[in-house]
Amino acid sequence: MKFQLGLVGGGVMGEAILSRLIASNIYSPSDICVSDPMPERRDLLAKKYGVQTTPNNLVAAEAEIMLLAVKPQSLNAAAIGLADSPAPCVVSILAGVTLAQLEAMFPSKSIIRAMPNTPAQVGAGVTAIAANALATSEHLGLARKIFSAVGTVVEVAESLMNAVTGLSGSGPAYVAVMIEAMADGGVAAGLPRAIALQLATQTVLGTAQLITETKLHPAQLKDQVTSPAGTTIAAIAQLEKAGLRSAMIEAVLAATRRADELGK
Repeated sequence: MKFQLGLVGGGVMGEAILSRLIASNIYSPSDICVSDPMPERRDLLAKKYGVQTTPNNLVAAEAEIMLLAVKPQSLNAAAIGLADSPAPCVVSILAGVTLAQLEAMFPSKSIIRAMPNTPAQVGAGVTAIAANALATSEHLGLARKIFSAVGTVVEVAESLMNAVTGLSGSGPAYVAVMIEAMADGGVAAGLPRAIALQLATQTVLGTAQLITETKLHPAQLKDQVTSPAGTTIAAIAQLEKAGLRSAMIEAVLAATRRADELGK
């Protein structure tokens, strides 16, 4: 093959993956070709990362792995001619596009569907992957290697991909709303806006890191912080009264249902 990785689509998420792959030394710039219809994007990516760029998707598809990172509505146009490309493995990060749809476009190919989330832009994302029956352990390993550059990787059955969308795919927006609300509370209590936002953001970041590293259940961590008749239990009681827990559950389910609808 001419390249090890052919990236079809050099947008925000495509660039996020590209930058982390090179920074992590998983691929060198000479291993990668990026196709994009926009000349300014091609010029930027070529200058910034040293990769070969092209307006021709077929050139990028001359690779061991073809990574589809176009917008879902652009897939049909982008896929013209790619079914006959030499790439034995197709990896797609297109939200809502199923393995069955991809198999119809790319028959007889190993196909892996992936759902990264936006923290991938800073190497702190989580990506769920699901593979078709033709995907080999080698191709799954390569997909894991690619997405490990932008965070953690989990393998799930494709039937759970919409649930993944509802939880981790849309999840950064839930957390952003929570951080904003916490900061607003700080401002209401008298803190300057910038300090309130810094405190809220670092509290969420640090708590996530603490749970990850200590393997504490969130309930255990909550219990450690709540003293009898203290400030934290007063706040928790208010959150329970306002229905925060059920609201978060319903938000994930609503996003999952919407993903189901969009996939039909």
